[in-house]
Amino acid sequence: MIQIGKTIISFDIFEGEFLCDLQHCKGACCIEGDSGAPLTQEEAIEIETYYSVFEKYISPEYRTVVETVGTSVTDNDGELVTPLINNKECAYTFIDDDSITKCAIEKAYFNNEIPFRKPVSCHLFPIRITEYDDFDAINYQELKICLSGKECGKKHKLPLYKFLKEPLIRKYGEEWYGELEIAAEYLKRNPSKSK
Repeated sequence: MIQIGKTIISFDIFEGEFLCDLQHCKGACCIEGDSGAPLTQEEAIEIETYYSVFEKYISPEYRTVVETVGTSVTDNDGELVTPLINNKECAYTFIDDDSITKCAIEKAYFNNEIPFRKPVSCHLFPIRITEYDDFDAINYQELKICLSGKECGKKHKLPLYKFLKEPLIRKYGEEWYGELEIAAEYLKRNPSKSK
């Protein structure tokens, strides 16, 4: 593992290759899971604030669920998350014309209707961050639903940390990401250090 500031980064972040392949996975990460997307308190407030803007993109059935349980909920682990439909699918999803599940929040963002893109936990996927008192653990969560993304990343030789440059900068800043790139270059020149 590599430490940068208060983050501990798994070697998989440097060695893994990844590129989302939505034509194959159809946005499965938004519909497969036993809990909603993790939220910060600030993100929960953003979603509540802008829900009236992006709710038009989700189905009436999903809106009914949100209106019943709220724009964010607490899961079994006591974590703040997005609500789920049938304990599986994120309530803020919709199906586009290509039968791909997408995020209604992000659609409103790209339509310049709101300034909030989506929860950073979604933006970072398949990287998962576990926050401890003294540090954040940054790991690559390999799932079967993302096998096509792994294969696509390998085909294009795109390291996971480069694929997720934008959300990593969003989470930790430009300076931190610059140090991540230095660490990646060091590991590339000294592969035995990651063993």
